Amino acid sequence: MTSNEKKQLQITACKVRMGVIESTYGAKAGHPGGSLSAAEVFTYLYFKEMNIDPKNPKWEDRDRFVLSKGHTAPGLYAALANRGFFPVEDLPTLRHIDSYLQGHPNMNTVPGVDMSTGSLGQGISTAVGMAMAAKYTGKTNRVYTLLGDGEIQEGQVWEACMSASHYKLDNLCVIVDNNGLQIDGNVADVLSPYPIVDKLVAFGFEVAAVDGHDLEALEAAFEQAKTVKGKPFAIVMNTVKGKGVSFMENDAGWHGKAPNDAEYEQAMNELKAQLAELEA
Repeated sequence: MTSNEKKQLQITACKVRMGVIESTYGAKAGHPGGSLSAAEVFTYLYFKEMNIDPKNPKWEDRDRFVLSKGHTAPGLYAALANRGFFPVEDLPTLRHIDSYLQGHPNMNTVPGVDMSTGSLGQGISTAVGMAMAAKYTGKTNRVYTLLGDGEIQEGQVWEACMSASHYKLDNLCVIVDNNGLQIDGNVADVLSPYPIVDKLVAFGFEVAAVDGHDLEALEAAFEQAKTVKGKPFAIVMNTVKGKGVSFMENDAGWHGKAPNDAEYEQAMNELKAQLAELEA
């Protein structure tokens, strides 16, 4: 990517993070930590990688994205809003009664959401089904799904991986957000999923391990995915939970709670400073 493209994506990722804080603060609930760690991949997918049309969210030939770790809906919503699927001004209505932006993605109410998710492990299974359907109907669209590292403790994830390999789904890209923390603490202490890369390779995937905050590294991985034939591709992203907000970074406590007034002000001030620096 050019230096200008990279700068614009960094600016957008910062705006996505601001949307995460705005929405969880507005809801007085939600999951900021894992939304912030995935800001770059949300941005890269929706602003560079995927073939989509915000004016036609149900376009039959679009690429599909399934947020398997559905609790990080604030990050997905912020990306969708900034991409033009719905107004950014609606983000603070997250989880409000009668809001279309509920705590987990709802494909029936939110433009741009391809699958309703929330029960961990089920999103990747749906993505496998979407990729199989595309294969069998001769479609050339690609399917992407994002999982949490705590989520891959679910057995259903590995059944889906086994199916993806068995059916040679080279139109499927599985992304694991390895921020190292889940609601109960360090993933290695709760139920270690390591070594993640080796497990995926053993299940028949080609795998790239990258810094999930490095847009150029993400670009290289997604481009590599398109060259792989006869097997599914996985990207294991090493990330920082709560990335971009100093007091949220690497703190499992921010897995599922909203900032209070003072925390909201501090978080937004930090992100506005980052945005100003990027736009300078």
